[in-house]
Amino acid sequence: MPTELPLLPDLATCCSPATGGRVDDAAAEALARMFKALADPNRVKLLSMIAAAEGQEACVCDLTAPVGLAQPTISHHMKVLTEAGLLSREQRGKWAYFSIVPGILESLAEALSPRR
Repeated sequence: MPTELPLLPDLATCCSPATGGRVDDAAAEALARMFKALADPNRVKLLSMIAAAEGQEACVCDLTAPVGLAQPTISHHMKVLTEAGLLSREQRGKWAYFSIVPGILESLAEALSPRR
C-alpha cells in the first residue's frame, strides 16, 4: 500500500517558474524543501538511479550496493526524499519500493526556467 505524501501545494502552483515572477510563501517553502533534500550528493545519486530504472521505481534492496552505503543510511536518505515529495514509497512484503512522483522532476526544472 503506498504511503501518503505530506500535503504539498498543487504542482502547477508550487513549482511555477521562480525566475518568472514573485514566488509566494507556500511555493517557496515547497521548493526549498525539495531542493534541500537534493543538497546531499548521495540523495542526488539515489534519485538519479530511480529515475533511470525501469518504470522509475526501485527496491531499497537494489540501492545499497551501487551507492556503497549501509541499508539504514539508504533508508534515511529515502525517507528524506519521500518527505520532500520527490518519491513515493510502497511496501511489498519486507521490501520498500520507491518511485519518482509523476511530474515532479519536470516541475523542479520548470521552477528554474525563465518564463518566455
